[in-house]
Amino acid sequence: MPARYRDAVTGEYVTEAEAKKRPRETVKETDKKPPSKPKGKKQGHA
Repeated sequence: MPARYRDAVTGEYVTEAEAKKRPRETVKETDKKPPSKPKGKKQGHA
């Protein structure tokens, strides 16, 4: 699963090399499926 790196300040995507240079300012995002929100099923009514 490919990973993307996003600049935490500007929100722009950066390369892995750039992210390794500035690990504090970048966020690694993996391409896993976001959990489908199971709201409503467990709570009954909102």
